[in-house]
Amino acid sequence: MDTTIILVQEEDGIVNLTINRPKALNAINSAVMSGLNDWFSEGYKSVNGLKGVIITGSGEKAFVAGADIKGFSTLTAEEGSQLSKFGQDTYFKIENFHVPVIAAVNGYALGGGCELAMACHLRVAAENALFGQPEVNLGLIPGYGGTQRLPQLIGKAKAMELTLTGDTIGAVEALQLGLVNHIVPLESLLEKCISILKKTSRKGPISISKAIRAINASYDPSVNGYEVEYKTFGELLDSDECREGVAAFIEKRKPNF
Repeated sequence: MDTTIILVQEEDGIVNLTINRPKALNAINSAVMSGLNDWFSEGYKSVNGLKGVIITGSGEKAFVAGADIKGFSTLTAEEGSQLSKFGQDTYFKIENFHVPVIAAVNGYALGGGCELAMACHLRVAAENALFGQPEVNLGLIPGYGGTQRLPQLIGKAKAMELTLTGDTIGAVEALQLGLVNHIVPLESLLEKCISILKKTSRKGPISISKAIRAINASYDPSVNGYEVEYKTFGELLDSDECREGVAAFIEKRKPNF
């Protein structure tokens, strides 16, 4: 992974991944996508006691303003499909990651950037955040999961409108639609994300991981989400983590997870 393109900072088990292409408004190119794929496949294993991940963009203008489209016009249909598939596979790794991943949206989150934010488990937006899927302006459609995740998050009708018109929405409307979890001033963005991750890090780590899996299962047509839930519930009930949590509750103390 090119650590000049994606900056990695870690403190107390919380990792901040900053996409560092400010002159290009942090647009996703092959190096960025490969870097994200590498980190969520292998890079995270070097972090001891990983509690959570924050993804953000460099500067104050953009989270990720889209994909770097300069080379799009030379791609064949097969190459375009491969590009889209690799992006989807990368974002699946983020969506299914075993600890919480929060998008700290510090400005433009358009196209592939909006899709990246939606692949994260939670989204915290600065007041200047702007979301949209403007691919139809280029004669394209979203290719990194946007046609699937956007309706899941905000409903089919509004997702259809935003995708077909290419319109953008601000942080307030995004919050009203359920696209983001919180809006904060830009200067408080990372602080809010860290506070959420510190809260989740005090919970049972296995139950956190299993909860992510169970919720994601509700959107996977190949599995029965309810079956995942009851089986996981039983597995956890018979775990040392649950026994410690129940004992701590009865004894009125903090659990030692």
